[in-house]
Amino acid sequence: MILEIKIPSPGESITEAQLSTWLVKDGDYVEKDQELAEIESDKATLPLIAPDNGQIKMMIQSGETVKIGAVACTIDTTVARPTNGKPQTTTVKPPEIKAKNENLTVQTASVEKPITTSEKIKAVKISPIAQKIMEEHGLTSNDILNGLNRISKNEVEAVIELKNQGISTLQIEKHRDEDRKKMSPLRKKLSERLVAVKNQTAMLTTFNEVDMSTVMDLRKKYQSQFEAKYGFKIGFMSFFTKAVSLALKLHPNVNSMIDGEEIVTPNYYDIAIAVQTDKGLMVPVLRNVETLSLAEIEKGIADMAAKARSGRISVEEMTGGTFTITNGGVFGSLLSTPIINPPQSAILGMHNIVERPVAINGKVEIRPMMYIALSYDHRIIDGKDSVGCLVHIKQLIENPVKLLFEGNEPEKVLLGI
Repeated sequence: MILEIKIPSPGESITEAQLSTWLVKDGDYVEKDQELAEIESDKATLPLIAPDNGQIKMMIQSGETVKIGAVACTIDTTVARPTNGKPQTTTVKPPEIKAKNENLTVQTASVEKPITTSEKIKAVKISPIAQKIMEEHGLTSNDILNGLNRISKNEVEAVIELKNQGISTLQIEKHRDEDRKKMSPLRKKLSERLVAVKNQTAMLTTFNEVDMSTVMDLRKKYQSQFEAKYGFKIGFMSFFTKAVSLALKLHPNVNSMIDGEEIVTPNYYDIAIAVQTDKGLMVPVLRNVETLSLAEIEKGIADMAAKARSGRISVEEMTGGTFTITNGGVFGSLLSTPIINPPQSAILGMHNIVERPVAINGKVEIRPMMYIALSYDHRIIDGKDSVGCLVHIKQLIENPVKLLFEGNEPEKVLLGI
């Protein structure tokens, strides 16, 4: 039986997608539930799965953009399994490196094949004159490289002469090569959304700084016990995510969004966490954060990030957030102005933790400090709410015990005032 494997739909309103990478070769024997390729759209990356065992025949090429429902490949289920009793598997080869103006291809050697000198070369640049001479004599780059098995006196003296003249051998020839690749649907959609945000919102950013001493001491003191109980470590993101949910409760306008001529204010807090992946920035959503513990938040964030980076996250898991958190600090960013994730009206930016001198009770102390930024749509969020929300986040992080008391002072809760 010949089975047709069609391009799946990543979600509503998506009419076409790009087959970004084949994970098998044409003619391979594949097994049921094996991943055959990666399908990329402007919303998500999905795997193409084999529904049964058989031999694959590809109908479209890597990088080709086709309509949803188009046949990507067929599987002939009548083909028997290879005689060795094992399914034929194919290791995805790394991108080929081609020398400019020449069809030389250098690939990683297989495990079974001994690695030769020419296979170890990762890139070869050839001058136009050398290329012309090689073509006249019918030589390839491998012929030239294989012929250089002996360094003579002339070559050594030539390099010494260049060195005496102050010329580096690396400066003999300057190359101005360029790499070009087609923009992915996800990257194109992301660029459109970013430009739209700048043009369609009155975006403004307010800043503050947070003393991370207490949270860092808390993590250091209880990290081993926490990991022993839950099986994973607790990070800073879970504290900020919980603090954001409580701050939004006190400043509901920051959790609002514009829908036509109406302002919609959800009474729940679905926090989107920005995750950088090879495919671009993805923002999966952790729902009803106000009902979750720190451990549940930490696990939820880790699971979403893993799915996003592996390209296995669904459109539904990235839809419907009410507020976003992005952490540029993991890349060393000291300060930035994050861009709002529409249709949301605000986003919190976390940054690098740096030890700096600060005034504490009239004395200068060295503390681990983090700058935080809140970008917001000034059309519906006033300065009072934006600044107040950021201040409350700061206070909750500097005194994390408040997270147990809905952001209130523990003493006041105890006294009932």
